[in-house]
Amino acid sequence: MVKAIEAYGIPVVHIATVVPISQTVGANRIVPAIAIPHPLGNPALTHEEEKEIRKKIVNKALEALQTPVEDQTVFEWK
Repeated sequence: MVKAIEAYGIPVVHIATVVPISQTVGANRIVPAIAIPHPLGNPALTHEEEKEIRKKIVNKALEALQTPVEDQTVFEWK
């Protein structure tokens, strides 16, 4: 679906728990997530720590949306 949306000129960021799968399907902007059951957090952390991780991931995704890319690019948030 990522490629279909981008075909209309709309940039898409794929927040992915398994980056190689995102690369295989052709996503151009990829932000790694935490884990499959909790892509944007870690329930073992405190509420404040988890909120900080989520903020970092979402901010990196917003940055990726604004970044022109020619090839597949992985935007690390750590």
